[in-house]
Amino acid sequence: MNSADRVDRWLADLRDALARAANLAERGREAFDVDPALPLAFEALSNRIGDLSKRLVHADEARFSDPVWRQAARNRDFVVHHYDRIDRDLLWRTVTTAFPALEARVQAAITSGAGAPRPRP
Repeated sequence: MNSADRVDRWLADLRDALARAANLAERGREAFDVDPALPLAFEALSNRIGDLSKRLVHADEARFSDPVWRQAARNRDFVVHHYDRIDRDLLWRTVTTAFPALEARVQAAITSGAGAPRPRP
């Protein structure tokens, strides 16, 4: 698999993870506040989204130079290493505000790339 194929796959994975987060966020803030599984799911998705963003930056710094990519990576590092200090309000805002902004960048990167991401086998 060449570098362009990996970038396409990572963009597709990132798009899917962001869609999962959006689907969970649609349950609403009240569900987030009462269901202990939702914050944990958002933490896991923050990890995945940040890791994929970090991979993209390392693969092509020029293409993924917008600060939003590195912000996602830094968010991942905080969530993973300081999980005991996560602010629930900030986690909710990240998922409902920052993730949609990142999703717009993902769509733009997919559109501006060599083609649409290839489907997974």
